[in-house]
Amino acid sequence: MHWLDWTILLGTLGFIVGYGVWRTRRENSSESFLRGGGDERWWAVGLSVMATQASAITFLSTPGQGYLDGLGFVQFYFGLPLAMLVINRVFIPLYYKWKVYTAYEFIGRRFDARTRLLTAGLFLIQRGLAAGITIYAPSIILSKVLHWPLSWTCAFIGALVILYTTTGGARAVGVTHKQQMAVMFGGLFAAFGLVVWYLREHIGFVESLQLASALGKTQVIDTSFDPGNKYTLWSGLIGGFFLQLAYFGTDQSQVQRYLSGKNVQQAQQGLWMNALLKVPMQFFILLTGVLVFVFYLFNQAPVHWNEANVEEMQRASTATMQHAQREHNGTDDAVFGAGPKLHASTATTQRERNTSELGREHAANSDSITAAADAWVAAHRAGLPTDNDRLTAALAEDTKLREAYRAEVKATLPHAEPNDKDYIFITFIMDHMPIGIIGLLLAMIFSAGMSSTSAELSALATTSVVDVVRKERTDGGQVRATRRATVLFGLLALAFAALFSLFENLIQAVNIIGSLFYGTILGIFLAAFFLKRVQGTAVFIAALVAQAAILAIHFSGLQIAFLWYNLIAPAIVVVLALVLQATLPDAARAAG
Repeated sequence: MHWLDWTILLGTLGFIVGYGVWRTRRENSSESFLRGGGDERWWAVGLSVMATQASAITFLSTPGQGYLDGLGFVQFYFGLPLAMLVINRVFIPLYYKWKVYTAYEFIGRRFDARTRLLTAGLFLIQRGLAAGITIYAPSIILSKVLHWPLSWTCAFIGALVILYTTTGGARAVGVTHKQQMAVMFGGLFAAFGLVVWYLREHIGFVESLQLASALGKTQVIDTSFDPGNKYTLWSGLIGGFFLQLAYFGTDQSQVQRYLSGKNVQQAQQGLWMNALLKVPMQFFILLTGVLVFVFYLFNQAPVHWNEANVEEMQRASTATMQHAQREHNGTDDAVFGAGPKLHASTATTQRERNTSELGREHAANSDSITAAADAWVAAHRAGLPTDNDRLTAALAEDTKLREAYRAEVKATLPHAEPNDKDYIFITFIMDHMPIGIIGLLLAMIFSAGMSSTSAELSALATTSVVDVVRKERTDGGQVRATRRATVLFGLLALAFAALFSLFENLIQAVNIIGSLFYGTILGIFLAAFFLKRVQGTAVFIAALVAQAAILAIHFSGLQIAFLWYNLIAPAIVVVLALVLQATLPDAARAAG
């Protein structure tokens, strides 16, 4: 990477961290450290809410999602504006009325300490795991660029976030979010503009969309009712609504963001800003991924997106050839049991031959893809029928070759992760972006990772101190305890990050983890808001049953898309809580 890119990347990260530490170095009140000060204007609240949600995974996985599957993923966010309406009308006024530090403090006042602890515990598990992923995702990039061990890279990112979050708490999170969002928007617009600029040599912007449409990449709406289909209009509107309602309404990492608002109105306007901008932002990121797909129709893509795997395969090939040569010269003949070694070496050599052959086939097929794409453009401009089948067949062959290469990676490198989908966008950046822009785009991804992780660590620390390890403390004691908890959860997040390998798609992994727990948490809050007669015991039991049911459904392998968990779990909590409240003995009801 060029020195200018390093300067932009490290300078941006250094400025954000330094500014956050400097601005909040004297924040020693619990109101500021745990709630963010309570004086933010609506636009600052809106930016902070968006920065919390827009993790590095957003800029790593979402373009790859657009590249592979098109624009359909945007349906996931269709329920968001409806969720913002409910939160603004119901959740925010009550949080401000009760003057709570956390959402779970409200549950304790409404029900009992046991239900409060359960709700906070589910949040800590879910968000703690998610924090590990949000550290792991940008670490993939830096380890790729620097060729550092992934564990070192995770530690580097985690240390930066822990530094300024421990210094200023929720206040530092809000202060740095403004700069991070500016970097994110700047990088996103730069990436989109350059992709369009590169495509001009082969195809215009409108023609790119038409070509992508012919290949099924621009379909936004899927009206099917298949419960196994992850992203449809109905899963987005219904399942997505409940997921967004749970995330923005009950997740402390978001609740803390709008509790920093100057008043109820400023908090509500900040969420409306998020509702208006979030869906277009996700659409824009997906569209960038679609355009990258079109770009690679005219430019050869690597047979495997993870360059580190390719390099290790080449090293393995060289080592195998050298070992085979020594065996041929009789170097190992004196070693007892040389026969099995020779057999293993022969098998490995065959795999390396397969890999080389796959590379050659992929290069030849890439030429076929480009020729078919050029022919499509020429026919389209001449007003002639376009040959979609030829291009589709070449792309199907490309998919087949990639799958075969991943199988070879898995066989040759058992320790490596063959899944390379989340490397698509970063590979495009590193291979094709100009000097200076690479540094900006890397800074964009790191800023996103830091923004979401800092909000998570602050929320985890606040929840643990306010809702779990509750004790009488002075104002300064409360801040010191939260600082220690921030460091602890930062270290735990790093430990979780060390356990993660690449999922099918990182953004799906985050949403799956959220869906496993958010539904139950949301059910508890819905009972608190709308079921006035239901008490703590009934809700506590119903929540345990709902959580067990969701985990059983997920790990049993039933073909139910994870978005529907966010409807199933709250439905179980609400219905079962009503039944239990009506059937429990009077003493048990009173205990609630």
